[in-house]
Amino acid sequence: MNGILIINKQKNCTSHDIVYKVKKMVNEKVGHTGTLDPMATGVLPLLIGKGTLCSKYLINHDKIYKATLKLGVETDTLDSEGKVINEQEVNENILDEEKIKEVLKGFLGEQEQIPPMYSAIKVNGKKLYEYARKGETLELKPRKIQIYDIKLIHINKKQKEISFEVSCSKGTYIRTLCTDIAKRLDTIGHMIELDRIQVGEFNITNSITLEQIENNPKEIEKHLITVEEIFKDKETINLDNKKLQLFLNGVQLTMNKEEGIYKIFNDNKFIGTGCIKDNKLKRDIIL
Repeated sequence: MNGILIINKQKNCTSHDIVYKVKKMVNEKVGHTGTLDPMATGVLPLLIGKGTLCSKYLINHDKIYKATLKLGVETDTLDSEGKVINEQEVNENILDEEKIKEVLKGFLGEQEQIPPMYSAIKVNGKKLYEYARKGETLELKPRKIQIYDIKLIHINKKQKEISFEVSCSKGTYIRTLCTDIAKRLDTIGHMIELDRIQVGEFNITNSITLEQIENNPKEIEKHLITVEEIFKDKETINLDNKKLQLFLNGVQLTMNKEEGIYKIFNDNKFIGTGCIKDNKLKRDIIL
């Protein structure tokens, strides 16, 4: 079994928990393309079998999230998992729809974002949250991110909550974005809901829950995206038996084609992928 399974992660479980459970079901190597926090829900692409070799092509995907920001309350983790460290009244004018839309619009484009201390980024071999849990703070360097689109979904004036959808680049911390939005609204806040609805081309509409596959493991094969499908937009190279043997043995074949990734076939059978560089085709992912 080789490919990608799109899991719709539920709350209160870790990405590692899901990897472990699916690995036991399929008896294959299983990985994922990007962790979701326990409180977060939504798209978690799992790489199964030889699908794990595709990770290098999938880790830089853009993402789409739906998030809910609670105003007037600040936590140490920037989300509802943390300890409340500050509270303040939220004036009614802060929740004006046009004002919120204008503030959200101000986040569009390329910008620098300082990651949260409670994150898995490593500094000197230790994850930031390890420093944070000991009460240590570090001077963090901002990272370049990009917000492609951001739009208001709903304002709950009674609960002082704002829900929005954001399309962003890899490495964007929505927790940080939430607190930055609150600052621009002249208040404080933290993220209370996060739902990842798309990673690259993988949308939540194509996902399946862990509960569904636990109840019926055959659903895994039904929902599995094959390695061939992952590279569906790439050009094809057909190799005869002789060239295929050389290719599989690691021999680089001369090919007068553009540089890039190609699907490799032999007698209409998908073999895997190859890369062309300097007019040389070399093996990449072999099934």
